[in-house]
Amino acid sequence: MTVSPTSDDAVLVVPVFNEAAVIAEVVTAARAAFAVVVCVDDGSTDGSAALAQAAGATVVRHPFNLGQGAALQTGVRYVLDATPAAYLVTFDADGQHQVADAVAMARHARQHELAVVFGSRFLDDRTRPGGLRRLLLKSAVWLTNQQTGMRLSDAHNGLRVIRRDAAMRLDLRANRMAHATEIVLQLGRTRLPWQEYPVHVLYTDYSRAKGQSLMNAVNVLLDSILK
Repeated sequence: MTVSPTSDDAVLVVPVFNEAAVIAEVVTAARAAFAVVVCVDDGSTDGSAALAQAAGATVVRHPFNLGQGAALQTGVRYVLDATPAAYLVTFDADGQHQVADAVAMARHARQHELAVVFGSRFLDDRTRPGGLRRLLLKSAVWLTNQQTGMRLSDAHNGLRVIRRDAAMRLDLRANRMAHATEIVLQLGRTRLPWQEYPVHVLYTDYSRAKGQSLMNAVNVLLDSILK
């Protein structure tokens, strides 16, 4: 799909850990729409950082693996400190998110003066996670809503648009899967306007094996309980 470029006021932030098989393709697709793509290489050992940089990304490196939450916080700080961007968009590195959705969400945030737009795979029927995975993710959503007071349909989707004033309030301390609950809690506490937006999460053999396996869904649920 051809995606029309978005304005230069949104920066894509992509946490990366050992995604050499797909990261060049992900960055190339993203760079067709976003002038700046920031990949936070979280201690990869497979050359992901070099591939991302060759594809046109700005690469920030962790010397060793800290976890996705830590990578997101590094990306947020980089955008705030090194760019004038009005928005940042968090985006997964494994190819499951669609650039067209990211562009549409950024446009929606601008048009409706929203501080946060949460991507949701459960607002339409394009995403097919499978019955057990859907149950586990929905259980994690219910727990997150109970913990945060938010009313989201998909609390653990990594595709989000965050306006600069909201991003300045983020201070993520949960390095691993629990960061998904923490980010909702911190953004909710800002009392800034937010909405959800329907997105298509594409489950491929690669993304299932890399980060969207049933065991990962179980980990999401356990982290939500233990948070």
